[in-house]
Amino acid sequence: MDDLQQLSGLAVLGLFLLFFGVSLYISLRISKKRENADGYMTGGGRIGFGISAASMTATWIWAASMYASATSGFQFGLSGPIHYGLWGALMILLIYPFGRRIRQVAPRAHTIAEVMFARHGRSSQLMLAGSNVLGSIISLTSNLIAGGALIDMLSPFTFTQGIVAIGAGVLLYTLWAGFRASVLTDFVQVVFMLGAVVIIIPVVFYAAGGPALFETGAHHLTPQQQDFFSSDAFFNQGAPYIAAVLAYAIGNQTIAQRLFAVREDLIKKTFVTATVGYGATIIGIGMLGVIALYAGISPVGGDVNNLIPQMAATYLPPALLALFFIMIIGSLSSTADADLTALASIVMADIYGQNIAGKARANPRTMVLVGRITMIVAITAGIFFAGSQLNILDLLVFVGALWGALVFPVIASFYWNRVTNAAFSIAVVSALAVFLPVRFEWIDLSGGLGIASDILSTIGIGVVLGLMAFGFFGMRAALIVGGIATVAAAPVSIGFLHQYPVLSGSLVAYAVSTIVCIAITLVSDQRFDFALIKERTGDFDPEDEAGARVEAGDSDVDSPDSDGRDPVKAAHP
Repeated sequence: MDDLQQLSGLAVLGLFLLFFGVSLYISLRISKKRENADGYMTGGGRIGFGISAASMTATWIWAASMYASATSGFQFGLSGPIHYGLWGALMILLIYPFGRRIRQVAPRAHTIAEVMFARHGRSSQLMLAGSNVLGSIISLTSNLIAGGALIDMLSPFTFTQGIVAIGAGVLLYTLWAGFRASVLTDFVQVVFMLGAVVIIIPVVFYAAGGPALFETGAHHLTPQQQDFFSSDAFFNQGAPYIAAVLAYAIGNQTIAQRLFAVREDLIKKTFVTATVGYGATIIGIGMLGVIALYAGISPVGGDVNNLIPQMAATYLPPALLALFFIMIIGSLSSTADADLTALASIVMADIYGQNIAGKARANPRTMVLVGRITMIVAITAGIFFAGSQLNILDLLVFVGALWGALVFPVIASFYWNRVTNAAFSIAVVSALAVFLPVRFEWIDLSGGLGIASDILSTIGIGVVLGLMAFGFFGMRAALIVGGIATVAAAPVSIGFLHQYPVLSGSLVAYAVSTIVCIAITLVSDQRFDFALIKERTGDFDPEDEAGARVEAGDSDVDSPDSDGRDPVKAAHP
């Protein structure tokens, strides 16, 4: 590390003060003497297009995704970042068809778990809330690991000093105004990130050798790494991530929070814009890993989390190194503050608001206090777990697979009026009971168990593709796509897929949760009135949110869709 460039301690402190000082100033400008509980969680549900699209883009272009994309490029070659960025972008795109239905039945909700409480009851709510607490803590930890690696590599400060400083900075500005602080600072952060990527990637590429590098460095690659259609990359990176993206789209509270915050008629426009921004940026940043692979660079200390800062320290001049530093700090802050506000909203709405006080008796001031205490506890836990320096890519794939157990029961609960609380809960628990031993190879999958796992995985392929088709094209297309995918995959996948436990674990979770949920639902003759969800969810704080909406970027909060229709009803007649 002695031959790598570093920023001086004074320069790092100056950049920290500049970045977090501006973020804190924005937060203080929009904070209120009496903070509105609903505004603290979702900004009042009427945020405009520009802020919403920027926030969704910045939240998902996080430091961990940058590092994971570069890791994928380093491990699998050019196809690695393509798989990572393309399927991650698809995840954002999948939100809007399901999102419009969710907002139709629960226009003033704050969390998906809160809606599950209204739809089913406490057990379903706590399963979804619990999985999101785990997911957000892991996400927060991943971002702090990325930040710590950056500080350790590019400055005289240590990894531990870096994660503490970043955690404190993010907490400082997010604590005051909650979600509104998160989305408004996201706008500033995404401008820095996109601008930095456009400049930094070409500079590193040409400094490392330019186009000639693909010839001079080709001997560093294995045949699989040289193959754009690498089966190694597909089965170890692409396929597991395809399975994971649907779970992230449905189960992740940081996404759901922005879904409940954006104006209903702007959902499609917002998430399509974020899809393009995310995909282009993450594929671009992943090329740093590909460049490192061709250049024959080994990560410092054998830790792939060091790869991106190492490339910057090797090839960038001091001015661009400072710009790179701000880019990474901005990307990790944009998601870390989203994780904090997601955790705060879960504890505020699902734990305190619904299960402790009860919706009718919940005190809005107490809710805000609970949210702030949650943020302090969460950042402390994130700093503690970040000390383990786990592999970021492994963490992301694990969380996505874990959420796979929830996807079908959650989606079915918004469309099928026969799904019961028992069907939801038993399906999720059953899927987890199968997922964990397959994912972590606790059982020997040779012989009959391997065949059984492959059959379930094959059904899981049909479920994943069928649900994607359902979101965009409806039930008939879903059944056709799911059926064809299952039949077409069976000859190849049965007897083969159990060799890839990461992929198999995710697919069996989808399959088992779907089979169990459908089986138990068909036994029941109950019918649910979806209109009850709107009655059972809504604002906790009656204070007028108009001012907060304008501050959050929605100066025309009551304007109809351009053709005068209700876009939600038009999409789901």
